[in-house]
Amino acid sequence: MDEKQQEQQTQYGMAGNVVTVPPASGPPPGQALPGQVQIQWMAPPPSILGCPPGMEYLTQLDQLLVHQQVELFEAFTGIDTKNRYQIKNALGQQVNSFDKVYFAYEESELCMRICCGPQRSFMMHILNNMNQEVIRVVRPFQCCSGCCWCADCCDHCALTIAVESPPGQPIGHVRQRGSKWKAHYDILDTNFDPLLKIWGPCCFCQAVCCTCDIDFRLMTYDESQQIGKISKQWSGIAKEWFTNADNFGIQFPQDLDVKAKGTLLGALFLIEFMFFEQKNNN
Repeated sequence: MDEKQQEQQTQYGMAGNVVTVPPASGPPPGQALPGQVQIQWMAPPPSILGCPPGMEYLTQLDQLLVHQQVELFEAFTGIDTKNRYQIKNALGQQVNSFDKVYFAYEESELCMRICCGPQRSFMMHILNNMNQEVIRVVRPFQCCSGCCWCADCCDHCALTIAVESPPGQPIGHVRQRGSKWKAHYDILDTNFDPLLKIWGPCCFCQAVCCTCDIDFRLMTYDESQQIGKISKQWSGIAKEWFTNADNFGIQFPQDLDVKAKGTLLGALFLIEFMFFEQKNNN
């Protein structure tokens, strides 16, 4: 086993491990304190015919929690570092108890992060409990793109994300759509045929006096019904004001095609970078 693999095992944990994250002060040895957060890997399900390997977890779920990890170097210097996320499933109504489903980390160039900020290109590698990459989210660099007024003019003006599982095998795409004000997205299959739509809100403000979730509604493609949502959740005043670490939730029907669920996870990362990666307090 090489040094890089050992480092990954230390960071991400192995199958069956239970990782306990204590409060800042730390608990006394052998004693758990109130407010302690317990995270464990979700038990791997059996293989499913037609489901990409490693995505079997998603067939059992109707929601995911995506928590970005705080990067202290970025918080103190303002220099963007590679983002990392824990992807979890809430266990019913149990407080501070989660099943960890995946771990995601960004691959991007330092120069691109410094010069282009949230407009940068990246690959998001999503790993399972065996440190195997099961989903890859690819965002190409698109100069002068992202304006909602111009997104329908040509493909170059619309931000896009490609989702692959296994890596190299596309399972879907997310494409920004033109609009007068609100953010609109199309969820597309491998042939770029439309499956679903996402409607963004008018306001993206979260502050001490406005701590409600910012919801991006998941709609059927004929726009007749809302079937889920992607939500930017309030993380607390300290985390919101002094770091770039964000918390998200995503809800979808449990019987939704598993490839569409994976594509929605890619849509979450596109929304994160478009609207919430750049903080105004830097």
